[in-house]
Amino acid sequence: MIFTVIGLVIGGFAGYFYYVEIGCISGSCPITSKPVNSTLYGAFIGGLLFNMFERPTKK
Repeated sequence: MIFTVIGLVIGGFAGYFYYVEIGCISGSCPITSKPVNSTLYGAFIGGLLFNMFERPTKK
C-alpha cells in the first residue's frame, strides 16, 4: 500500500512537471493540455508502476 501511495505522489509531481516543461502548445492534446489532466494521468501511471513492487499480504 505504501509503495502505491508513494507512486501516486511521485507520478503526480512528474505529470505536473511534464505539463510545465513540455506541455501542449496548441491545446489539442487530451492529456497535456490542462495541468489537472496531466497530474492525474501521471499519478495513475506512477501508482501502477510502483504497485508492481508491492508484496502480496498473507492471510
